[in-house]
Amino acid sequence: MNQLRLAAAGLAAMTLVAPAWADNSTDTAPANGWASQGGGTSGGASASSTYIYKVSSASALKQALAAAGTNPKIVKVSGTIDMTAADIGGAFTSHADQAARGLITIPSNTTLIGVGSTAKLLNAGLFLKRVSNVIIRNLTIVAPCDVTPVWDSSESRWNSEFDAIYVYSSTSIWIDHNKFTDAPLTDDKLPVENGQVKECHDGAVDIIHSSDYITVSYNVFDQHDKNNLIGSSDSSTDEDGHLSVTFHHNLFNKVMERAPRVRYGKVHVYNNSYVGGKADSPYRHNYSLGVGYKAQILSNNNAFDITGASNCSLVVKNPGSSSKTGAIKDTGSLLNGNPLNLSTACSFAIASWTIPYVYAPDATASVRSIVSANAGAGKLAVN
Repeated sequence: MNQLRLAAAGLAAMTLVAPAWADNSTDTAPANGWASQGGGTSGGASASSTYIYKVSSASALKQALAAAGTNPKIVKVSGTIDMTAADIGGAFTSHADQAARGLITIPSNTTLIGVGSTAKLLNAGLFLKRVSNVIIRNLTIVAPCDVTPVWDSSESRWNSEFDAIYVYSSTSIWIDHNKFTDAPLTDDKLPVENGQVKECHDGAVDIIHSSDYITVSYNVFDQHDKNNLIGSSDSSTDEDGHLSVTFHHNLFNKVMERAPRVRYGKVHVYNNSYVGGKADSPYRHNYSLGVGYKAQILSNNNAFDITGASNCSLVVKNPGSSSKTGAIKDTGSLLNGNPLNLSTACSFAIASWTIPYVYAPDATASVRSIVSANAGAGKLAVN
């Protein structure tokens, strides 16, 4: 492999890789999700050799992303990158310090992809704000822990910031074959204050403020509370007509809620595997699909294997005000091997938009095994 050191540019921890073979680093978003619309999503697929990097440290990762600007770029992550490592300043000292050093700003026209099965981000939040054409694949991302959660006395709960991936007013995004998890700092290991677990984790992947044309596919979401928020608030009327998102072939393992929770968006959810239980601890299943204000959700052939859930209302609900609800339509989904019966067992308006792309859903009875075998990090060829 031809590698040229970038010491002259002050990037000694990075290598420039001249591509001599095809691998998954140059993949573009396939046709079976919203990321194929609006011109498609290619990330850094067209990057010249000048803008292909392999990084193995926090400082090198940030420098690679900044050095390439909005030019098409491929940044390959090798091994574990910890945003509290010594080379970038050590442990976070405050909320402001965590925001400054822990957030990794992703520019437009970027593919960020892990090498092999060991590429991991710790104490990191990927920040996509007003960008377009970004691909994030083959990474294990440990949910960042807010060092200063804030107590909300009006709701008697702890609030935290810093999502694993935060998508804000951005378009054409493909998030694929990653693993997101709280482990090893699961909620049972957090302190209890004011009678509540001092929750330090926020969202896994949140998509808000009129973001569009996004596919979330073949990811493992593991041991997490508030997982996927689509739409920032009921009052964000500017989001109406946006938030076009597809979730397919993801594993939601011991995810308590928001898988996803939707406001406003046209969201297609198909061939996902949901595994958990109403008596699980500390991640007791609350609900999976959240039908919020003006949501328009189409659900196809999802497999809900939730111990203790006997009917649709225990996996699909409106988590907000009863006067501000949305619409959903399901075909082919199973709850513990039986028909979900959403149209008769859950009281929602019926979503009625037309999916603009071609997709071929797998048979629901096979979804759990297909997703288990194929979702998550370490499944792609990256050189």
